[in-house]
Amino acid sequence: MLERIKDAQDSLPRKSVRNFPFIFILIVAVTVTVFFRDLVSFEMLRNHRDSLLIYRDHHLVGLTAAFVVVYVAIVVFSIPGAVVASITGGFLFGQTIGTLLNIFSATLGATVLFFVVRWGIGDRLMSKMNAMTGTFARLIQNLRANEVSILLLLRLVPVIPFFAANLIPVLVGVRLWNFIWTTAIGIIPGAAIYTSIGVGIGAVFDHGKEPSLGLIWEPQIIFPLAGLCVLVAMPMFVRAVRSRIVD
Repeated sequence: MLERIKDAQDSLPRKSVRNFPFIFILIVAVTVTVFFRDLVSFEMLRNHRDSLLIYRDHHLVGLTAAFVVVYVAIVVFSIPGAVVASITGGFLFGQTIGTLLNIFSATLGATVLFFVVRWGIGDRLMSKMNAMTGTFARLIQNLRANEVSILLLLRLVPVIPFFAANLIPVLVGVRLWNFIWTTAIGIIPGAAIYTSIGVGIGAVFDHGKEPSLGLIWEPQIIFPLAGLCVLVAMPMFVRAVRSRIVD
């Protein structure tokens, strides 16, 4: 009995250490969202675009590193502004380099968040999910059986918020490597689109307008994206049909 009490007491500091990064991220995310939600905005980019371009021309490496750090922080803390950051990448670095930096930064930020959540509360949630039975347990099993397809769909479907696509896989218990590569691949279309908006954003600002984010819903964009989603979902459909035939 005394040994169990001692083990429980010893486990409290370890749990506190494991939970601290997650709690810290949660506090920062709520604070920034409530009090500084316009910190990363088109208005900020408009007001500082000349300074950013001058700094880029003289300190390209430093600005690149700063951009990656800021983008990763936006993703890790789930701060509103990932789209603005992607557009800024296109504005500062052009289509090719901007797209690569956006993909790298978003993937790195999502991976850091994955580690923090999994290390903090993810393992305990997964243990509880594994102990469940009934409909919910079958749902979790289906999600894990179609892990890659679902991860890609979470990234490809435009209506799913990026922070939700980061957190849901961790809580379900997906494999780390699958999470990383599906994130990097799945965000390519969106990253390319928003980077292209950033490439031409200077002219938009010169005309006193705001950039239109509705480009992703244009037929020439959304139809190929929908077709890609169908292809990604096809293995799930085939697997479901086979299981019904076997049953």
